[in-house]
Amino acid sequence: MKKLFLPALILLCSCSTTNDKTAEGALARVNKEYLYASDLQNIIPAGTNSKDSIIIVKNFINNWVYDKLILQKAKNNLLKKDIHFEKQLEEYQNSLIIYKYESKLISQTLDTVVTDKEIEAYYKENIGNFQLKDNIVKVYYARFDDKLPELPKIRKFFNSNEPEHRDSLENYIEKFSDLYYHDDETWILFNDVVKYVPINTYNQEAFLQNNRKMEINEGGIVYFICFSDFMIKDGESPLGFEKENIRQIIINKRKLQIISKMRHEVYQTALTGNGFEIY
Repeated sequence: MKKLFLPALILLCSCSTTNDKTAEGALARVNKEYLYASDLQNIIPAGTNSKDSIIIVKNFINNWVYDKLILQKAKNNLLKKDIHFEKQLEEYQNSLIIYKYESKLISQTLDTVVTDKEIEAYYKENIGNFQLKDNIVKVYYARFDDKLPELPKIRKFFNSNEPEHRDSLENYIEKFSDLYYHDDETWILFNDVVKYVPINTYNQEAFLQNNRKMEINEGGIVYFICFSDFMIKDGESPLGFEKENIRQIIINKRKLQIISKMRHEVYQTALTGNGFEIY
């Protein structure tokens, strides 16, 4: 929105004029408080048309009036002890200042590179903390229109165990499938698979133990699904499944170390310089 347009809007939305100097140029008043044009700067997003801009300004003014009226009502009906927030506000402000400083310190000094060796070491040292809460699988699947002329060839390649047929299958998948997943070297949640593939089962564990390759025809769509591996919940979670989780754990530990080091250095510096006393 052009800057020259805001004064025009304000003129359209202004209340009746007054000779009171305090009210000169004011857009609204509640008791002894006034709303001025300067309070409306940057409330209208760039590119907003004239009609919507006027609505935004009017809504802002009306909301300001409502808030001031309700605030005054609350103050008149609450005891002084109920609205004594100075200590809480100071503590909150102090917390925000500390948080802002710590965040900047972390952004300036944090090393976000975590090697596979570090991840593996952490996994081995904390293996007891990595237990599966859900069933996971290694899988590839794809769906096709059941009228597709190439479907017999796709079925043949899907049911074959020849490595070169897998390459041919993937070529057909990329050409003719509108929904597929073929990274069967990565562990994923079985529940994520059933979001996209119509597998109906009341016992996931039994299903996974008794199905490796399957074909499902539903509503004119053919689904080909192959489970290359699976792990049942409550067992030990594999490293491959926990890799990104461990990466974040290590990074978070580094953040805590940065903060802990900073706090210790601040304390030691003040202690050496007689910057504080505890009585």
